[in-house]
Amino acid sequence: MTTHANIPEELLPLAVPIGDLIPYHRNPRTGDLPAIAESLTVNGQYRPIVVNKGNHTGRPNEILAGNHTVAAAQQLGWEHIAATWVDVDDNAAARIVIVDNRTNDLAGYDTALLAEVLSEIPDLAGTGYDRESVDQLLDDASLPESLELTSDGAGTGAVAAVDYLQWGYLQWESKRVRITSEEVEALNAIYTKFVDDTNSDLGFGWHVLQEAHQEGDAA
Repeated sequence: MTTHANIPEELLPLAVPIGDLIPYHRNPRTGDLPAIAESLTVNGQYRPIVVNKGNHTGRPNEILAGNHTVAAAQQLGWEHIAATWVDVDDNAAARIVIVDNRTNDLAGYDTALLAEVLSEIPDLAGTGYDRESVDQLLDDASLPESLELTSDGAGTGAVAAVDYLQWGYLQWESKRVRITSEEVEALNAIYTKFVDDTNSDLGFGWHVLQEAHQEGDAA
């Protein structure tokens, strides 16, 4: 691919030859090159990489942020890429490399909103998602916010709130509801006592719906 075809006009003044750049010498990050290459193909380069001039490290033109972007661009045959420059020592260079990776690790999603946005995009190419992963997000987003326990006339119809932390599930028929770590601990305690008392787990579900729930209400 020739010259600057995938670099937007706004970034053209920052374009440099890829052949002049070197990867960071101790990059702990592993990247998904096929996904990055797909994004570059579909979206082009939408932000510059960061390169260290190297006057303080002895390693000129070393990539600090965007190592895998450059690797993917090289696979695609790109000759140039847009870059911004810093000139820092080894300690500062290492911090930039680490924090660039770490801030991505710490970021999260509003899963329901992400699923909504992705479902509105007619073509998922260049998003890093495929139809199967979007379907999984939609399944998660459609989980009920509360679980209505079966009523036996003794107050067991109260609504039990469900927090969306993937510690475990309650599942019956085609319904599957996530439960929190606290709920898992409570169920484990009830289960252990039930098995100790009966020498079996037969009837445990009915025990949870009736007897254990009543005990919790009485407390």
